[in-house]
Amino acid sequence: MDIYHIWCDLKDGVGDLEFAASLDRYLGDLEKRGQIGGWRMTRRKLGLAPADLGEFHVMIECEDLAQLDRAFGEVAARAEPVESLHFGVNAMIRNARFALYRDFPDPVRQTGAEKF
Repeated sequence: MDIYHIWCDLKDGVGDLEFAASLDRYLGDLEKRGQIGGWRMTRRKLGLAPADLGEFHVMIECEDLAQLDRAFGEVAARAEPVESLHFGVNAMIRNARFALYRDFPDPVRQTGAEKF
């Protein structure tokens, strides 16, 4: 499983529940159509996080990089209905930071090849 991480803050005047609903419409649509495996959003609690990470953390799960690439391709095409849903979320956020992680150890990891 590959996990695409997004940390962000909301633009001034954007409501947290409004953002959550918009994100649910966008990523829920991608999930229903099999473009992503799943997703979740968390919110920083008690101010406990590195200062440069945003208040919100979104994790998008994909089976592999091929599925992630297909999802990126669909969003990059800027065609409806994805374009309106993506724009609806993107227009609400600022200070976005991105990362890509994978489950470890994963199925491609060979044992016995470790270096000490």
